[in-house]
Amino acid sequence: MDDRTLREKAALWLNGTITREEFLSSFREMSFQAWGDVALDVDRADRCGFPEVVFGEGKPVEVLCEILSQFRQRQEPLLITRIDDSAAMELNQREPLGIYNKTARTWRWSRIDLEAEGKVVVVSAGTTDRPIAEEAVETLHWMSVDVELIQDVGVAGPQRLLNALPKLTDAQAIVVVAGMEGALPSVVGGYVGCPVIAVPTSVGYGAAFEGVAALLGMLNSCAANVTVVNIDAGFKAGYVAGLIARNSLPRSLPTSIEACQRSS
Repeated sequence: MDDRTLREKAALWLNGTITREEFLSSFREMSFQAWGDVALDVDRADRCGFPEVVFGEGKPVEVLCEILSQFRQRQEPLLITRIDDSAAMELNQREPLGIYNKTARTWRWSRIDLEAEGKVVVVSAGTTDRPIAEEAVETLHWMSVDVELIQDVGVAGPQRLLNALPKLTDAQAIVVVAGMEGALPSVVGGYVGCPVIAVPTSVGYGAAFEGVAALLGMLNSCAANVTVVNIDAGFKAGYVAGLIARNSLPRSLPTSIEACQRSS
């Protein structure tokens, strides 16, 4: 519930228009919006800084279009992950300003373009890791965080990473995406003084066990600034990195979706 609605409800209770129980029940009513099998967490932005993100895989396109309608009514930016071409085309017919990243399988929309703040660098070990890296990049764009993507700097050719190091020095957080043995995050972590969010990917031959080998390697990293998210979880890594970057800004600057609401 936003501050204005809360004040209005409180005034109604204080002047006797509604009872105490009605005032309290309004919080339960506003905490989610349900229709059919879907229950949107409409208060997520107030609690957590950003609205709910929609996992698109397996959801009927009609449901995704209804979710878009609800987000547009509240003028909140929408990010849908793991979406296919047909669903993205339908969403773009409803909202031509939506951005579909075919590689990342993401679709995002925001009525208001904010100036990007903070800085996150996303580093991918190989071009086969690019879809997951792009998912992290799209998440950071949705969060209005300045992001740069550095591709194909895996440990098989370490000189490529050395050339990219100057781009890492002023980042508040770095996302490192790698499959195979998952060694790249440890190497990056040894060069920088900010958090490194490691993303294991399901790239590799049989003994890679669809990303498990990379996951275990990253979890056992000897670099103290490396932390790890789930296999192929580009969204999760981007989101955490975005929170780190925005919370590193001076407190006088907006650090959440409230900036959208204030500038509308």
